[in-house]
Amino acid sequence: LAIREINLAGGIHGFPIQAVAYDPASVPENYYALAKKLVEEDRVNMIFGCYMSSARKAVLPIVENFNGLLWYSTLYEGYEFSNNVVYSGAAPNQNISLLSEYLLNKFGENYYFIGSNYIYPYESNRIMRQLLEASGRQVVAERYIPLSPTQDDIDYALSDILEKRPNVIFSTVVGSGTKQFYRQYWSAGMRPESMPIVSLTTSEAEVAEIGAEAACGHFTASPYFQSVESAENRHFVNKYHEMFGSSSCTNACCEAAYFQVHMYANALRVANHDDTELIRGAALGSSFNAPQGMVTLDQENHHTYLWPKIGRINQKGQFDIIHSANRAVKPDPYM
Repeated sequence: LAIREINLAGGIHGFPIQAVAYDPASVPENYYALAKKLVEEDRVNMIFGCYMSSARKAVLPIVENFNGLLWYSTLYEGYEFSNNVVYSGAAPNQNISLLSEYLLNKFGENYYFIGSNYIYPYESNRIMRQLLEASGRQVVAERYIPLSPTQDDIDYALSDILEKRPNVIFSTVVGSGTKQFYRQYWSAGMRPESMPIVSLTTSEAEVAEIGAEAACGHFTASPYFQSVESAENRHFVNKYHEMFGSSSCTNACCEAAYFQVHMYANALRVANHDDTELIRGAALGSSFNAPQGMVTLDQENHHTYLWPKIGRINQKGQFDIIHSANRAVKPDPYM
C-alpha cells in the first residue's frame, strides 16, 4: 500500500519503487537463505520484514555483513542494537511500562503469566515481573506453551489458572495459540469481568481469528489501534480497505510497516542515492505523520518514538482506547 501511494505520487524523483518479495513461511532458516538471496542475487540493500525475533536474528548477520538495512516493524523484547536495523515496533518501555502502570492502578495483587515458548515472551515476562514485584504484586505462576499448542496444552494451563485464581492473566501467546487460548478460555466459562487477559501481542488480526464474542472485554497495550481518531488514520484505514477488502483490519505491525516504507522513501528523496550510508543518515532523526501520530527515528538507538495506548476489545472486534500517552515516548530498548 505504501509503495503504491509513493509510486502514484511520482515515485522517487520520477523513479518508481520496485519490491522483490519472498515468503519464508515463518521458518527462521528460510529468512537467512532468502535474505542472502536478496542481497547477493537481487542486489537489494533495504529489507522490510520479519515478525518473530528468531527471524530477525536470522537476518541480522546478512544485513550486517553486506551493510544493508533491515526495517523491522514488530514489537519486540528490546535489549538489542544494530547499526543495520531500523526498529519501528514498540520497545518494552513503549508498551510494558504503560501497561504495568495501568494494571497497578486498576487491578488486584495476583498475576498469572502465560506465553508461547520463545524469546519474546520470556523477556517480556521478565520485565513485567520486575515492574509488578517492585510494587508489591505477586506473580503466582509463569507458564509457556508450544508455538503450535494442542487443546490439551491449553486446557492444562486453564486448569492451573482456575486453581490459582489470579486477578489478571498476562498473555504473550502468539500465532495460532492466541485463537485457541482465548476461545478455550471462553468455553471454560471464564470471563474478563473477573479475570481479564491483558496482552502485548493480541491485535485486531488475532481478534478477527478469535471472534468478537470470545475476545470482548480483554485488554492490549500497543502504539496503534485501527480505532485511532485522526485524519491520517482514516486515510490509512480507507486505503487499506480499498486495497485488501473491507473485511480486512489494520494492526500495529501493519501500521509500522506502512509508515516505515514512507520514511524510507523520504530518506531516499533526501539522499538522492540508494547507498546504505546515505539513506541511514537521512532516515535517522526524521519524522513522519503516521496513523498513530507523529513518529521519529531516534538517531542514537535506531528505534522509533511511538504513542503507547491501552485498548479494550469491544463487541465489534475493535479496540476502545481507554488510556493513551499524551506525547510520543522516546524508545529506551535497554530500559
